[in-house]
Formats: sequence, C-alpha cells, structure tokens
Amino acid sequence: NYSVLISGESGTGKELIARAIHHHSPRKDKIFLPINCVALPAELVESELFGYEKGAFTGATATKPGLFEVAEGGTIFLDEIADMPTVIQAKLLRTLEQKEIMRIGGSTVRAIDVRVIAATNKDLKKSLASGQFREDLFYRFDVQILIPPLRDRKEDIPLLVSAFLEEIARENQQPTKGVSQKGLKALMDY
Repeated sequence: NYSVLISGESGTGKELIARAIHHHSPRKDKIFLPINCVALPAELVESELFGYEKGAFTGATATKPGLFEVAEGGTIFLDEIADMPTVIQAKLLRTLEQKEIMRIGGSTVRAIDVRVIAATNKDLKKSLASGQFREDLFYRFDVQILIPPLRDRKEDIPLLVSAFLEEIARENQQPTKGVSQKGLKALMDY
C-alpha cells in the first residue's frame, strides 16, 4: 500500500497514471476517488477530507464522514496537492504516517485503509524552497513519478494518435482510419 506522488506539466496524463496504478492493484474493485485540491475552498478542505462531528462548528447539524472515509479500501487521488494549504498538508502527513484520521470536533482516531496518490504540475523544488510544500510530506510519499512532457517523448505520439483514432471511431461506430505519414510527421514536428 504505497503512497505515490506524480509530478508533471499540465496535460501529461497524471490522472491516467493514477487510474492505471489503481486499476492494476488489489484495490481495483474498490472506489477511485479523484479530488481536485484547488477546487476545494481553503476553509472547507479539512472538513471535506477528514469529516466532522455534529456540533463541531456552526452549521454542523449532523456528523459527516470525510472523503478519506468514503474512499475506504480504495484509492484517493489528490490532484494539485501542492496548492493545498500547508496546515492541511500537516494533517495529511499524519494521515500518511499513521494511517488514521480524526474528524473535526471528534475525540476518537479512526483507522483508514486508503491508498493515497497525489499529483502536481508545480515545480516541487521551488515549492519546497519557498515553504509552500512541506518537505516532510514530500518525503512521506513512498514512490515518486516524474512524467516528462510529450515534447520529450515524441515516440509516444504515434501510439497516442492510434489510440485516439480508435476511440473516436468506436464512439462514432465507424471503422478506424489511419493518419498519413505526412500527417504523423507534422504532429511529431509540432
């Protein structure tokens, strides 16, 4: 149950790799829960991830399990983790270390069995140096994957073109058509 950190520019396929890791793991029949850390308002990140107890704050009229509990047995994918507030990074660090969470306003620790895969398009060396990303959290990830941009792996372009053409043909119930060598060269040169 290794935690994984995937880094790469926007559009390099970080979520596809996260889904592939999940799909090829013993957790494949359980939930894969993608969460965009940027889309969660800063003031709600903690309650969304870790949940809360009834009466923990104004408006907490019922107990709410967090997303870590929702993903129990499966995989939680934290996209754009470098944009997560550092105070929440500290709580995430504890979750990765101890494999447990505590709801806001709670007094009991809950063991969790969730694989954490995180991704970022930020330059983590800069984020570490500026203190925007916690160094201890960075080193808590067991596996770190750097995905090079497509311009540095042009040999993948013919495979991607073929896969996209097959997908489009299947969606349109049409036979698969190829790309001319001239067209493929234009794509690779671009």
